Amino acid sequence: MSDNRLSVFKTYKLYVGGKFPRSESGRVYEVTDSKGKWLANAPQSSRKDARDAVVAARKAFGGWSGATAYNRGQILYRVAEMLEGRREQFVREVAEAEGLSKSKAAAVVDAAVDRWVWYAGWTDKIAQIVGGANPVAGPFFNLSTPEPTGVVTVLAPQESSFLGLVSVIAPVIAAGNTVVVVASAKSPLPALSLGEVLATSDLPGGVVNILSGKTAEIAAPLAAHQDVNGIDLTGADAALAKELEIAAADNLKRVSRHRPEREAQGAARPQAVDGGDWTADPGTHRLTAFLETKTVWHPTGALGASGSSY
Repeated sequence: MSDNRLSVFKTYKLYVGGKFPRSESGRVYEVTDSKGKWLANAPQSSRKDARDAVVAARKAFGGWSGATAYNRGQILYRVAEMLEGRREQFVREVAEAEGLSKSKAAAVVDAAVDRWVWYAGWTDKIAQIVGGANPVAGPFFNLSTPEPTGVVTVLAPQESSFLGLVSVIAPVIAAGNTVVVVASAKSPLPALSLGEVLATSDLPGGVVNILSGKTAEIAAPLAAHQDVNGIDLTGADAALAKELEIAAADNLKRVSRHRPEREAQGAARPQAVDGGDWTADPGTHRLTAFLETKTVWHPTGALGASGSSY
């Protein structure tokens, strides 16, 4: 065989509605490693791409939120299996994206896989923590149960291109929401490769939609979009986060601004967002950030002369 074969460069694409489109605008931008070496051209998403992603997420919401929690857990576990099978690829991409040694990048990827498994186990258990029967005066059952918020925009961490990315996506879909993810602007390649894993892991198309490009440019129309129900501002700086919070107020979106190192301490107060220790115990705050509570009253039944119910 010839030793002079041409290199086959990977073409990175968006992941929207279970498919891999190029940016609607046709624009790309150069992605470099920590030393400035060119790695690839990534799609530069437009406002139209953002709107298309919301349409795909809304279309997928009914089926995903209506699936059993156990089934969602199975699918999330399948994602972890697929990530494990492509471990070497993600180790390489994370090492290049974050300037890590191969051993440190491997530890990051292993932690990300473990986090998928962790959230997979929570899908059918979170209702026992945030729901339950409420004591009321009268012959009624009063039951509170959690339900997903809907379509959620997630601004992925800028510095933690894979572990941080998994840490903000997995809990949102584990809770039954669908998401539009804006990947790290400077290190989007692990996120775009994650789309290839999701496409082959039984996750219905549209449950996760991944966009790359300028965070502020993509996030602005998503924060103002009337069919987006929540937004996670982890990957926004303080100035951008303030602008997006104002835009999100128009249709009363849920807004999350958790810092990773404070989640383990149980703090949910708004913070300056990106950074922190993504290896810390994630707690359940991101699982509950985009859950609503539905409370139902139901008669216990007729009461006999002795006061007992039938």
